[in-house]
Amino acid sequence: MNLRLGAATLLVLATACGGERPATKADAPDLSNPLLYPARLNETAPDTFRVLFSTTGGNFVVKVHRAWAPIGADRFYNLVKNGFYDDVRIYRVLKGFMVQFGLNGDPLVNAQWKNKVLVDDPVRQSNLRGRMSFAKGGPTSRTTEVFINYKDNPSLDKRGFSPFAEVVEGMKVVDSFYAGYGDGPPRGDGPYQAQVLARGNAYLDAQFPKLDRIEKAVIDR
Repeated sequence: MNLRLGAATLLVLATACGGERPATKADAPDLSNPLLYPARLNETAPDTFRVLFSTTGGNFVVKVHRAWAPIGADRFYNLVKNGFYDDVRIYRVLKGFMVQFGLNGDPLVNAQWKNKVLVDDPVRQSNLRGRMSFAKGGPTSRTTEVFINYKDNPSLDKRGFSPFAEVVEGMKVVDSFYAGYGDGPPRGDGPYQAQVLARGNAYLDAQFPKLDRIEKAVIDR
């Protein structure tokens, strides 16, 4: 009798003996998902294009102007084209300021993009109401999160937030997103960004079930 078991076999046996189900193929990541390979998603965006967002609150459309911020526009184009914003929760809604989204529901996808930062675009347009910029925590820190200004926020221009798109249809929908949870820690008790990164939609759906969500985002034309 061969008693030499592989490490993976021992792990499955230990899990089963602990009263939990053994791992199955359904638990394995979908390695065909293009979002797991950020380096491959490097197409140059058209000079202008529109993105249709279908959400639980209704539809809205943004028009992207690559000349405003080409590095950000290219990243956004590739993310939308490959489904990054599909089934994403609109987790940070601050009335009178802005609405933010762009953390994927799958923690494995978030892990792949967490450190894929972009060099900053020069600020060529102002953060006026309805314009969209990438969120960031300092110089050269943009990844996948974007925000839409609820009002004119010119102070963000001086801080390096470079708009690359504007809402051209459905701003009333954007204004209506659920804002009852407020900001996240340390400013409030709303969704905690680190938990969203680590646990994705499972965390948000359990703790903040009233959030609106993006059902699908597609290149419109």
